Amino acid sequence: MNKINGYTEEEAMGLIEYIYAGKNAGKTLSYLFETYGKEHSRAKGSVRNYYYAFLKKTDDERVKRILEGKDLRAGEIRPFTEEETDEMLKKVLKERSKGMSVRKAIMNVSDGDERLMLRMQNKYRNLLKKQPDRVKRAAEEAGVPEKSFLQRKLEREIDELYSRLALDLRKENERLRAELEKLRSGRGE
Repeated sequence: MNKINGYTEEEAMGLIEYIYAGKNAGKTLSYLFETYGKEHSRAKGSVRNYYYAFLKKTDDERVKRILEGKDLRAGEIRPFTEEETDEMLKKVLKERSKGMSVRKAIMNVSDGDERLMLRMQNKYRNLLKKQPDRVKRAAEEAGVPEKSFLQRKLEREIDELYSRLALDLRKENERLRAELEKLRSGRGE
């Protein structure tokens, strides 16, 4: 079986036809990746990554043939500069310090530009995970108390833990009451 980046040629052709038809019907790529993934038992991100890798494989004649006449192309990925990253981070942290969710803060900072929002959200979450010291430094530079975002996150996690524990305790309590009731009714009390 002759594969193109891990998909059979037929699978690749099916995906490209699906994307092409969907785009012509006005569907977003994100929607198409998700629905195609569900229909074919693949993760949305996996479908997206395959699609973009496929479009870049311009040296393969099979790829050229499958894409012929479809006018599908991948936009150039433009990474944030260091300055843009720091500025975005400070703005998002200021919004977060007002009690907003990450999504709402990023929506405000991006002025509703959906592509920019997605880029910012991915960048922000990546920074939180991989560069917490940079996030802390940006918060200090922006004059945002560290507690306003890091401590709230910790407090929320603690609250969720208490909720789970309380639920488990209630279930155990109900189980024990039922067991006690069985014992009482078995002895005639």
